[in-house]
Amino acid sequence: MKWQGRRKSDNLDDRRGIGTKGKVAAGGGVIAVVVILLQLFGGETGQQIAPILEQVGNSQSSQQVEQRDLTSEEVEIGNFMNAVLVDTEDIWNRLFKEYNLGDYKEPTLVLFTDAVSTGCGNASSASGPFYCPADQKLYMDMSFFDELRTRFGAKGGDFAIAYVTAHEVGHHIQTLLGTSNKVRQLQSQASQTQANKLSVAQELQADFYAGVWAHHNKKYLQAGDIEEALSAANAVGDDAIQKRMSGSVNSDSFTHGTSEQRMEWFMKGYNTGDIRNGDTFSALLD
Repeated sequence: MKWQGRRKSDNLDDRRGIGTKGKVAAGGGVIAVVVILLQLFGGETGQQIAPILEQVGNSQSSQQVEQRDLTSEEVEIGNFMNAVLVDTEDIWNRLFKEYNLGDYKEPTLVLFTDAVSTGCGNASSASGPFYCPADQKLYMDMSFFDELRTRFGAKGGDFAIAYVTAHEVGHHIQTLLGTSNKVRQLQSQASQTQANKLSVAQELQADFYAGVWAHHNKKYLQAGDIEEALSAANAVGDDAIQKRMSGSVNSDSFTHGTSEQRMEWFMKGYNTGDIRNGDTFSALLD
């Protein structure tokens, strides 16, 4: 992805280099596995894992804050994340106007190391990238993308990172449009299996929005970018994760969609570029 030369976003909050001493919230063992299964690149912490994060965060002792200078590589990554964020701001501001969706309220992207306090509770890098609807911020520990490649078999590359970011922005769009609130209301009245299906539809719609963003960002794409995004989507499908974790697959417990579904809805967004084609709820629940 060609990304140099963008303006600076006012919505990037880089907290890397500000570390903690003495604890890491939700950082290991069973909690880490639960968080990875529920949250691996994509959900809304507010609806899925906030109680877990709060419980772990509240049970731990006070911490000391340590600060260090960022490495040149970290500075470069921060500049890249700024460029991706700027592209999402420019495109979604334009699309909201084109589709008469009102004003697009730009989210904040928080980059952190190890652990972070959010409007949805305390979180660690084990939670993966996530969006918090309570404060309308995206949270990312960039070390996640090393794990995505080494542990989950994705190709890696800068556009895999861009895709994940655009997916989380997709959750922000769902919050702005009222979709997330409707899903939570329906889930509160549904069986666990039906609630999971609603979650899958919500996640696949965020993948679709990521594809729409990529469609309108084509002037910055390079050869291999879409393949990197599809590799990431394939690696974190519910079926792929469950098979890797336990050796078996239980479709009733899916919360994000299969690898095939995630790739399919991203490509539908990418091929059409039309936000009106993203009704994953009718497609999956009818």
